[in-house]
Amino acid sequence: MPEKTYSKIRPLRSKAPNVAPTYPWAELQVTSNFSFLRGGSHPEELVFEAERFGYRAIALTDLNTLAGIVRAHVAAKGSGLRFIVGARLTLFESETGESGPSQKSRSSSKDHKMWDTASARARHVVSGSAFGRLLRQPPPMISVLVYPTSREAYASLCRILSIGKRRAAKGECYLFIEDFLQNQKDLACILIPPSIDILQDERHLLAPEFSIEESNLTTLNVESTQKFFDKACKLFLDSLSNEYLSLAFTKNYDKKNQAVLKQIKESSAAFKIPLVVVNDIYYHTSERKALQDVLCCIRNHCTIQSAGFRLLKNSNRHLKSTSEIARIYKDEPKALNRVLDIEEMTRGFSLDELKYEYPDEICPNNKTPFAYLKELTWKGAKKLYPNGISAKTKSLLQQEFKLIKELNYEKYFLTCYDIVRFARSRDILCQGRGAAANSAVCFCLGITSVDPEKIDLLFASFVSKERDEPPDIDIDFEHERREEVIQYIYSKYGRERAGLTAEVVSYKHRSAVRDVGKALGLSIEIVDKIAKSIHRWTSYEVPEEFLKELGLETEALSIKNTLLFAKQLLGFPRHLSQHVGGFIISLRPLSESVPILNASMPDRTIIEWDKDDIEALGMLKIDILALGMLSCIKKALSYINEQHRTESRALLALHTIPPEDPDVYDMICESDTVGVFQIESRAQMSMLPRLKPRCFYDLVIEVAIVRPGPIHGNMVHPFLRRKSGLEKVIFPDEEVKAILGKTLGVPLFQEQAMRLAIVLADFSPGEAEQLRRAMAAWKKNKTLIASFKERIVKGMKEKGYTKEFAETCVDQIKGFSEYGFPESHAASFALLVYASAWIKCHYPVAFAAALLNSQPMGFYAPSQIIQDLKAHGFSVLPIDINSSEWDCTIEIPVRLVEEPYYIRVKNALRLGMRMIKGINKEQACIISNLVKATGKLSSIRELWFKAYENGLTLRKSTLLNLARADAFSSLGLSRREALWEISSLPEKILPLDPFEKAKREPIELASISLQEEMFQDYKTTGLSLKAHPIAFIRDELKLNKALSASQLRTIKKGKGLIHVSAGGLVIVRQRPGSAKGIVFLTLEDETGTFNIIIRPKIFEEYTNLIVNGSALLVHGFLEKIGNISYINAQKIQSLDDLLIQKREISLPSKSYSY
Repeated sequence: MPEKTYSKIRPLRSKAPNVAPTYPWAELQVTSNFSFLRGGSHPEELVFEAERFGYRAIALTDLNTLAGIVRAHVAAKGSGLRFIVGARLTLFESETGESGPSQKSRSSSKDHKMWDTASARARHVVSGSAFGRLLRQPPPMISVLVYPTSREAYASLCRILSIGKRRAAKGECYLFIEDFLQNQKDLACILIPPSIDILQDERHLLAPEFSIEESNLTTLNVESTQKFFDKACKLFLDSLSNEYLSLAFTKNYDKKNQAVLKQIKESSAAFKIPLVVVNDIYYHTSERKALQDVLCCIRNHCTIQSAGFRLLKNSNRHLKSTSEIARIYKDEPKALNRVLDIEEMTRGFSLDELKYEYPDEICPNNKTPFAYLKELTWKGAKKLYPNGISAKTKSLLQQEFKLIKELNYEKYFLTCYDIVRFARSRDILCQGRGAAANSAVCFCLGITSVDPEKIDLLFASFVSKERDEPPDIDIDFEHERREEVIQYIYSKYGRERAGLTAEVVSYKHRSAVRDVGKALGLSIEIVDKIAKSIHRWTSYEVPEEFLKELGLETEALSIKNTLLFAKQLLGFPRHLSQHVGGFIISLRPLSESVPILNASMPDRTIIEWDKDDIEALGMLKIDILALGMLSCIKKALSYINEQHRTESRALLALHTIPPEDPDVYDMICESDTVGVFQIESRAQMSMLPRLKPRCFYDLVIEVAIVRPGPIHGNMVHPFLRRKSGLEKVIFPDEEVKAILGKTLGVPLFQEQAMRLAIVLADFSPGEAEQLRRAMAAWKKNKTLIASFKERIVKGMKEKGYTKEFAETCVDQIKGFSEYGFPESHAASFALLVYASAWIKCHYPVAFAAALLNSQPMGFYAPSQIIQDLKAHGFSVLPIDINSSEWDCTIEIPVRLVEEPYYIRVKNALRLGMRMIKGINKEQACIISNLVKATGKLSSIRELWFKAYENGLTLRKSTLLNLARADAFSSLGLSRREALWEISSLPEKILPLDPFEKAKREPIELASISLQEEMFQDYKTTGLSLKAHPIAFIRDELKLNKALSASQLRTIKKGKGLIHVSAGGLVIVRQRPGSAKGIVFLTLEDETGTFNIIIRPKIFEEYTNLIVNGSALLVHGFLEKIGNISYINAQKIQSLDDLLIQKREISLPSKSYSY
C-alpha cells in the first residue's frame, strides 16, 4: 500500500461544546496554514471552531494566495456558517514612486491581458539583489485585505494574483500598488496600517543581503513606509468608493498598542475611511501558539533561541467567543458594526458560482459538438469492427450518447480525443485507463483500448446523472515524450486557458522531524539520527529505548518537543508543487477562476488548486500521465522492426502483437517476469504459479487480485481454490452467475460490486456509483455504510436470496474499502502486461535494452535487469568507446536467416554510455557520431583531435568518466593507463598540430586486481560484468554453511522443514499494506536471486538491519511455491562490514511498500 498521503489528513471538529453566540460576528482577517509556514491551523479547523462559537461568517485571508479557500468553502457547506473568500495582498511602491494608475492604463486593463508587461521593471525592483545593491533596504510596502463582492470582483482578484505570481519565481508573488488599482473591480478592501502590520517586520526576508541583525524597526525606515501608506490611502480613495474601503483596527495587547490605535483613529478621521475590527487570527486555538512559533522559525531559517521579535508577541491571535470580542471592542461600536457591513457586501459572491465551461475549438464550425462526437465515434467503430458493429456495442454507444448529451459532456470527450489524436500523429504511444476504460465511446475514439466486445463495461462507474461531477479520464503517454503533449495543450489553448493542477506537498514524519529539530536548535547530527530512525514500515513513533541507542537524552526538553511538534506538523502544507499530469482546460481565461503561477520546470504553469479542490468545484481535469512501460514497449518494438527491416513483413505494433501465445503464458506461469509490467513484484510472482494464467482474462484477474481490496475482502483464497478445482462454484441463480461467472462467484472488481447492487438490490446506476465511492469511506462513515448495507441485505432478501448470501456479498464489497482495481482499469493494464511479456519471451535482448534505455522506471535496478538477461543465456557486452552509443544497443549476428517473430535470436546486449555516472547524452553522441563518421578510434588522443577538427566540444571530464568506467579497454588501455593518457592531452590545440605529435611516452603502471576492477565498475555504473561482490566473500559464507541462489533452486520440496542459510545484496524491499506486516526481500548473489519472507516478529527484532542493510546473511526455513523459493527468515546478520573489509562500496537497493 502506498505511503499515507498526509495532505489527505482532514482535521476533525473540536470535542469542546458549542458556545452560544451573544453577538453577530464575522472574522475577516484569518491566516491558515495555506499561507505556507505562517498559520498554525488548517482551514477546516478554523471553520469548525468559528462554527462552534456561532459566528455568522469567517473569511480566509492567506498571504498572496487562494490555495486554501476551497477546503474552507467545503468545510463550511452544510453548516450555519458562511464562508467569505478573501486574501491578504502585499503591495510595493513602484520604483519611480508613480503609484497611481493613469486613465489610459485603467481603460486598457479591460482587455483582460493577464500578464502585465510592465513587470520587466518589477522583476528588477523586487529581486533580492536589487534590494541589497540599489536600495540598501526593502522598498515601502503595505498590506491590504481584499474580499470579492461579485463574480467579476473575484475574477479581478485572481488576475491580480496571477500577475504577481507569473512575474516571480515559484512560490513568490510580487505586486505593485498599480497592479492592484489597475485591475481591481468591486473588491472590498481593508488597509492594514503599518503600525499593526506584522509583515512590516519581515520585509528583510525579501532581500538576502538585508540582515535583520543589522537593523531594527527604526532603520527599516518607518517614516517612508508611513508616507507610502498615506499615499496609498489617497490612491485607494480615488479608485474605490468609501463603501468598499476600511482601515484595520486590532487590539493585540502590545505595550505600544494604545498609542498605535490612537494614530489609526487619526488616520481614519483624516482620510474619512471607516475603521473595522479585525483580530489578525493565526490559529484556531491558543494551544497552537507554540507550533506557530516553530513554523515562524522554519520560515525564517532561524532557531527558536534567535527568533526574537520575529515571533508573535503573545498567544492572543486565536478565534474567540463573540462575547469576548464584544467585550474587547465595547468602546468601538462603529468598528464592530463595520464588520457586518463588509460581511453583507461579500454576500454577492460564493465559490458555488464558479461554472466550468468547456473549450469549444475542438469542433468544426459547421457542426455541433454532439453531432461531431457521434460522427467520430461511429467512424472509429467502423474501423475497429470491419466485419460489422455488434448489436451489443451499438446499444452501449446509444446509451452513452444519451447520457453524454443530457449532461453536456460532449466537449469533454472531444477535448480528450483531440489530445490523443495529436499524440498518435506524432507516433507517441498512449492509452487511456481508469474508469474511462468503461466507456465504449472512449474505445471507439481511440482514447482507451478495452474492447466492449471482450469486457463487460459499466458506464455508470465513469458517468452518471447522480454523480454530479465531471468524468475523469486518465491517459498514459510515453514518459520521455509526454512533454510534447503538454506543450501541445499549452500551444493550442494558451497559458491563459490551460494549466496543470497543483499538488500540495505536506509534511511527513521525516521532513517534520528535520525542520522542527533545526528550528528548536538541535544539531544537524542529532536531527539526522532521529529522522533516519523513522521509517514508513515502522509505527513512526520513536521508542524511548531507540533514542537511548542513538545516544540521545530521552528526558531532554528539546528532544521531547521535537517529536511533539513534528507530530502536530504532520499534514501541514509545506509548499505547492505540480501534479503529475492533471490538466485543467477552460473556455475562458483560467485566471478568472484561480490564480496561476510558474512551475519550477521551465515552460510550465500551474493553478493554485489541487485535484480535490477542482473536483469539489466540478471543474474538468484530464490526467496527462507518463508511463515508463509505454516508452519501453515503443522502443522494443522499434528495435525488433529494425532487426527485421530487410524482410518483407509488416511492422510489428502494439495492436498487432500475436494474441494468446502459449509460450508467453508458460513464461508467466513460471514467474519469469523480471521487468514485465505489473507482474514483476514478489507478491505478483508468488501468485502467478498459483493462478496459472492461460488467457488474457486471467491476466486481468492477476493484475487486480494482488491488491488490498480483494485480499482484505477474503476473495483471493476462495478464487484460487475454485480455479484449481478444489472448491465447487455454486451460484444462487442465473442473475448472479451472469455477474460473477467470469470470476468464479467471487467479486474481484468494483464494477461487479456495483452490478450486484443494481441487479439484486434495485440500486440505480448512479446509486451504485455512490456505493462504489462509499466503499473508500467504509471505515470512516459508518452511518452511511450502515444504510447501504441495510438496503443491500433488504433488497436481496426481498428477491429471495438468503440473509447469509446477502451478508457475504456485503462483506466482500467491504473489502473494496482498501485499494482495488476496476475491471476496466485492470483490463487496460493487462494489455500492457501481455505486450511486455510477449516481447520478453520472444525478444529478451530487445526487451532488456528497452528497459535500460527507459530508466528510471520499473521495479528493478539496471544491474538486476542485466543479471536476469545473463541468466537466460544472453551475452552482455561492456561499455566500449568504439562500439557503444548513448543508449544500450543490440548487437546482431552477421547473418540473419528468414525467421518468424517467435524465434529467439541469440543477440547480445551492448551497454551504452548512459550507464556511466557523470556523462550526458550530448557528450556521448559526439563520440558515437564521430566513430560512425570517421571509423574506429585507435587512441584517446585521436578522439580528442578528431573532435577538435570537426568543431565539436568534447570535455575532458567526459573522457575521465569514460576511463573510470573502463570504456577504453578495446584500445588496449587499462583504467589507469587511460587516465594517464588523458592527463597528457593539451587543453588547447594549436592549428595544424597533428594528434601524433607530442605523444606521451608509455609508462608502466601497476595493474589492479579483479576485485578492485569490480568495485570501480559499481562506483561508475552501478553494476559489473566482471564479478559480483558476494563472490569475494563466498569462502566466508561457506563457513556459515550459506548456500548460493543456484543451490537453493536445486533443493526439492520435502515433507519436513528444511533449514538453510544464504547471503546476498539486498536489491528489493517490499512491505505491502495487504500483507499483514510481512516484509519481502529479494537478495542477489553471483548466481542469481532468491527471496526472503520476514514475519512481523522477526522484523521487529531486526528492523534496523532489514531497513538499512546493503547485504544480509539470512538463516531460516526453505519454502517453495511452484518454482519460486523463499526463505522464511528466523535470524538475520549483516554482511556490510565484511564487504567493507574487502573494499568499501555503496550498493543500491529499492524499497517499496506496495
